[in-house]
Amino acid sequence: MVAGNTPQIRGNIVTQLKRTRTDSVVLSVSIHESPSGRYPVVQRLARTTDGRAEAPALLGTTGDPVVILRQDLIALRRTHKATHVVLALTEHIDILPFLLQLWRSRIGADSLQDHYDAAPVVVGVDRSAFLADITCVHRAIQVWGADEDGERLTRAEVAARQVEAADALVLTDPSPENRKQGKAAAAFLRYLNARAGMTTLGQIATAHPVSTRALTRPRAPAQVRAEWEGRLDPVASPYAHPETGQTVSSVVWRSRRPLHPQRLADSLSDALLGVLRSRGHLWLASRPDALITWRSAGGHLEIREMDRWLEAPTSPAWEAASPQRRTLACWFWDDYYGERRNEITFTGLGLDSTRITSALDGALLNDAELSLGSEGWSHLKDPLLGDTERH
Repeated sequence: MVAGNTPQIRGNIVTQLKRTRTDSVVLSVSIHESPSGRYPVVQRLARTTDGRAEAPALLGTTGDPVVILRQDLIALRRTHKATHVVLALTEHIDILPFLLQLWRSRIGADSLQDHYDAAPVVVGVDRSAFLADITCVHRAIQVWGADEDGERLTRAEVAARQVEAADALVLTDPSPENRKQGKAAAAFLRYLNARAGMTTLGQIATAHPVSTRALTRPRAPAQVRAEWEGRLDPVASPYAHPETGQTVSSVVWRSRRPLHPQRLADSLSDALLGVLRSRGHLWLASRPDALITWRSAGGHLEIREMDRWLEAPTSPAWEAASPQRRTLACWFWDDYYGERRNEITFTGLGLDSTRITSALDGALLNDAELSLGSEGWSHLKDPLLGDTERH
């Protein structure tokens, strides 16, 4: 599964993978908005390593991209007996939720896991293009993931999500004149996704084929789905690097008290100064039972009500939650607050940890406000998500 922030680097990675696996079939995907309806136009082209087309022409169909690609992949397995498929994904796909839907078990019909194991997600990064994209919040891209209707995201958000979804990052080789910029991009990418392996196009091209197995090793579908679900869990915060004194740094802010919505809105300019990426979750006093997700890329911030806080371990919601969610809830459980807490990880250039933490600490409820309880908090004005319905 290959993606990239430019068509060139995505194509270069596909070329290298084809050399490694001579039995590969490459299924390339592009998605375009359809002016006539909510579903996009999904175009696909399947080719073998010798360049032969597996379909008579480029196939274009309007519909749910997940359903269309699932059918294509199962058909390739049945008709071509493909042992290895390189799935080249467009930037218009939100990788992790899309793949989770693609691999989801289906009752009464063939599932992808009946035919394939999953290889790692390989994401190519053109360093110069990434540094431009991660600050771009003025242009929007329509992407498709778990929601069949799609959503519009800034280029900065798309760039960050691609990197965070990767199991392996393949970077362009830095040019001599931009070596310092290239090192800064690599350092920032490492902060965004410390879990992924990192290499360059040059290293792949010159290495023995054995060294590229890490890009294609198969994994059991159940293991892969569990990893994807864990990374998408609303309370799963990204790993934060310790302070190293370098230009790029991360700051983690945590608190057990709920946030005052107006004071949080007032603190945003200080909290986000110099931040290129931040992710986490909030306990907002105006919505005491709602789990609020926080995500920013460049200068764009998204705060969204995504879930409910888990109740006691005997509740149905607890049983329905993922194992990772239940484990985190046990670690942070409080007899009075339950699972409720705040945690945000900030990553950026030259971050001032004192300014960020002070700004957010000042937005927490004070003792007098805390004593009012959820009934009193419900009357707080909320400029971020809107006032809740009064009864």
